[in-house]
Amino acid sequence: MSRIAPALGWGVSWLALLAAAPAMAQQAASTVPAPASTAQVIATDEFVELDPITVVATRTEESWIDTLAGVSVLRSDQIDRLMPTTTADLFRGMPGVTAIQNGNSTQTAINIRGLQDFGRVAVIVDGARQNFTQLGHGNGAGTFFVEPGLIADVDVVRGPVSNIYGSGAIGGVVTMRTKDAEDIIAKGNSWGVEADGEVGSNGPMGYGSLLGAAKVGENVDLFVGGTYRKQDDYKDGNGDTVADTANEVWTGIAKATFRPADFHEVKITGLNYESSYDTSSSASSTATVYDTTVQNSTVTASWNYSNPDDNLFDWRSSVYWNRVDQDQVKVAGTTSAITGAIGDPRGFVIDTVGFDANNTSRFEWGDWKNAITYGGDYFHDDVDNTDNYGFGDGYNPSGERGVGGAFVQWKANYSSWLEAIAALRYDAYSLSSGDTGTSGDRLSPKFTLGVTPWSWLTVYGTYAEGYRAPSVTEALVSGAHPAFFTGGLAPFTFVANPGLRPEVGKNKEIGVNIKKDDLFVQGDALRIKANYYQNDVEDYIELVTYGSPACIMQVRGRCVAYNAYSLAQYQNVEEARLRGFEFEGTYDARRWFVGLSGQVTEGEVTAGEDIGQPLSTIPPDQITTTLGFRFLDEKLTVAVRWTAVAAVTESDLPDNAVYEPTDSFNLVSVYAGYRPNENTLWRLSVENLLDEQYTQYQNFLPSAGLTVKGGLTVRFGGGQVASAAKQPLYVK
Repeated sequence: MSRIAPALGWGVSWLALLAAAPAMAQQAASTVPAPASTAQVIATDEFVELDPITVVATRTEESWIDTLAGVSVLRSDQIDRLMPTTTADLFRGMPGVTAIQNGNSTQTAINIRGLQDFGRVAVIVDGARQNFTQLGHGNGAGTFFVEPGLIADVDVVRGPVSNIYGSGAIGGVVTMRTKDAEDIIAKGNSWGVEADGEVGSNGPMGYGSLLGAAKVGENVDLFVGGTYRKQDDYKDGNGDTVADTANEVWTGIAKATFRPADFHEVKITGLNYESSYDTSSSASSTATVYDTTVQNSTVTASWNYSNPDDNLFDWRSSVYWNRVDQDQVKVAGTTSAITGAIGDPRGFVIDTVGFDANNTSRFEWGDWKNAITYGGDYFHDDVDNTDNYGFGDGYNPSGERGVGGAFVQWKANYSSWLEAIAALRYDAYSLSSGDTGTSGDRLSPKFTLGVTPWSWLTVYGTYAEGYRAPSVTEALVSGAHPAFFTGGLAPFTFVANPGLRPEVGKNKEIGVNIKKDDLFVQGDALRIKANYYQNDVEDYIELVTYGSPACIMQVRGRCVAYNAYSLAQYQNVEEARLRGFEFEGTYDARRWFVGLSGQVTEGEVTAGEDIGQPLSTIPPDQITTTLGFRFLDEKLTVAVRWTAVAAVTESDLPDNAVYEPTDSFNLVSVYAGYRPNENTLWRLSVENLLDEQYTQYQNFLPSAGLTVKGGLTVRFGGGQVASAAKQPLYVK
């Protein structure tokens, strides 16, 4: 039974709402004048871009609505309107995707379809993988740091797609592109500047950015800029101040783009992110608190070649280096062997280097149009963690891991009604720490078939496998866990498992894409993507406790307190099955628009000692509705968004769950944007309008109550009127 009903209050089925959406759209559309054309819908829309181009699903360019996969995209105009304060804000309302970010940290973890942690979701920023892990009693087994104000595009594909994106992505892939010269230089101009400022209440104190770009001749683009964000402690829906939710973030970015020959492009990017905040692993007043500083540095270099008249070569390649250096000093809490004493430092560092290269060759065979994409990728993690006073490096052992592979994909279109995709990937990995290590390899297939019986409807089915190598922590963590209290004994011992087998995800999916223009009035547009999936994960890795009870306290040589187990080890103990339904749709009649998205997710253990137990990482069901209107010749856009999230009850959690149940909640937010001219955008955002008290599942801190933000973006350049419209990506 769906868990969404309690969140809706009156118990109406959200599936019924989905079914009613076209009817509601038809009724409202009959009262508005017809706009000029569908082209205008795509070219000038400032809140919902209906047909953005993406390459995330197949490495070949196609519109979001035409991809035969569970794909969601977010473009710069939408991001500008939402005024995201945190990285998690970028993913709110995106079906099947949950961003987990506690208020006392700037690090973010992504859950896709109930899978997260240890690289099950691959996160890629400007082509560089983000593989940071800081495991403890909190949530940190796979996080990343990024400033949302620098993000221009977000593309998400749900489900195992490691055939083209490397090992590990059995949950899905998130790719983000930071802003570039093309985002602020108007067409026909030689330079441009973008200045952005925001102020807010209840936490967001201020944000500012200054970005500049220039064209040096016709073949060189230079881009440079920086941002600063400050947040104070916010108040929750009850009006209580949530301690340690303040932070500061600084970023700097520089890019140089060269076109050494026709159709060739070389881009070098440097990105530096720094943040500081106080953080802990629980909301307890006696919890250990760390003064934390983070530096995330990324350097990437890419070389792309794309000539519309060259069917043999369509080349993309990149090399990258990413370092996350997190330093912490204990500033509060009791002295213990786990966390040390006040003033004790610890550090977590990971260096990731890698490359990614692929090429697409195209040819026709009769009525078949074919595209063969082939390539390879590799990344190497070097983990160096230090905690001389506690057990931080015990949870997170130092070591090295190398993961790489190669793939080939065939994509074919017959006439306009049939599309077929077949792919095969070979993966291999090795990891080591001192004299201990492990390795493995595997072939993973993918098959997709799509049928378009009518121009407005496509039905597809997919079978795809993904392969995730164990992390350094999972395979190599070892040693006695420190005592829970002063004078106590070790409660248990971590046991390394170098023979740990990789996870294999086997995903089955059916979906529909609907694309219809001029449906009710001339110039309107309807876009819908819906899918049902089942992902069976073999050799699922989980931390297992076992062994006889361990004494944790002795009095005069006699044990007076026991721990229930004496050993802990990551093991391939079970198989997991995750399944669900996802929906994402938009109807745009120019004068007004409506969006609807939602998800139902289930997950349980299907083999092993815990068979039948639910998985603790399954996100609650939810539905998000957006209703917007455009006024003053479309210079003013106003939208309201309502998100209903179901409760997570005791029955939804396994017996040994580490997360607490959460109540259902409803969030209502209002957004407004006024563009008096092409160079200026005024923005207003009212988040949690009803001042709802709520805590997101897997977070231990309550979220912010009523929050108001205002912002102004100004663009100018080239001595001409600078267009604020973004140029489409990946256009040949």
